[in-house]
Amino acid sequence: MKRLIAGALASALACSGATLAAAQAKPPLKLGLILDMSGPYADITGPGSVVAGKMAIEDFGGEVIGRKIEILSADHFNKADIAGATAREWFDNEGVEAIVDVAASATALAANEIAKSRNKILLLSGPGAIRITNEACGPYTVHWAYDTYSLAKGTATAMVKQGGDSWFFITADYAFGHDLERDAAQFVVANGGKVLGEARHPLNSPDFSSYLLQAQSSGAKVVGLANAGADTITAVKQASEFGLVKSGQRLAVLLGYISDIESLGLPVAKGLVLTEPFYWDRTDESRAWSKRFFEKFHRMPTAAQAGVYSSTMHYLKAVRQAGVTDSAAVMKIMKETPIHDFFADNGTIREDGRMVHDMYLFQVKTPEESKGKWDDYKVLATIPGKDAFMPLSESKCPLVKK
Repeated sequence: MKRLIAGALASALACSGATLAAAQAKPPLKLGLILDMSGPYADITGPGSVVAGKMAIEDFGGEVIGRKIEILSADHFNKADIAGATAREWFDNEGVEAIVDVAASATALAANEIAKSRNKILLLSGPGAIRITNEACGPYTVHWAYDTYSLAKGTATAMVKQGGDSWFFITADYAFGHDLERDAAQFVVANGGKVLGEARHPLNSPDFSSYLLQAQSSGAKVVGLANAGADTITAVKQASEFGLVKSGQRLAVLLGYISDIESLGLPVAKGLVLTEPFYWDRTDESRAWSKRFFEKFHRMPTAAQAGVYSSTMHYLKAVRQAGVTDSAAVMKIMKETPIHDFFADNGTIREDGRMVHDMYLFQVKTPEESKGKWDDYKVLATIPGKDAFMPLSESKCPLVKK
């Protein structure tokens, strides 16, 4: 009998050891982030997005379907060819299962083409170009945080209704800027306004004086900044130095982040109106998560960084439910499952890959209204998701059935 028990125990231990060895032998599940780590969008995405991605993995438990979860990050230096080459290398040779953000639009569009050709999942929170879920849509690409349509609709519509019915655009001369200007102009005209002109500037421009002079000369009531990051900060600072607002013109920041406002300071940024999908101090849930992020990164999160956490967590939950990393199986679950978290109260992923959720119209507080650092916004309006994003009836995405 003792021999039988000993044999059974040895057999059980052997099976347990084999199971453990098999689990340990499974390759890690690798996720990738291709970001601007050192350029004009580094504060918006960059190292903070890496922190957010790692937080999601830690909170999830560090492994899924018996595989340890790892995160890779790379700097694309705002070059589309580098972003595309990185995505190709990761998918083809590094075993990356999904890329959970690519900062900036031109670089994201390059990576998107690689992801589509490899049937891999691509989740995007940093870029804004509407074409990501329009002409360039893919079956496994999800645009998470915002896009040029939702940004432009919220801010342009509000400002025209407030009397800002003539516009001049200062626009970043690449995919994101062009899309943002076009979408904003559409809503200016749709609400009875007119566009008097535009000036295009290169990425990371150090001097906006010539563009601001053109805007002043136009006589437009609103100067729309169709740019982001360091370009927005520089343009707003120089507009203040030019006395543009004091002369009676208004600035419209068509893509602004909490990090931009902190860099500008409330004396310069006060009164700016902007549309965002996320603000750290909006709800109890957003405050709790953001304070945890702050403990790790010593800055409050931007909408893009919060989006990385939210999208990564949603992906990992779908992998666990699917029991595999197959893109079709995982994406099916992701699209069937609503998003309820600190980022989105009731988000859903449409057939074109757009994650639909509420957007918020904010105004930057005055120094007197603010209770301290990072207390920068007051909510002017909530824009329901069904109204914020391009309706499917207008979509050019080939995946949309009409």
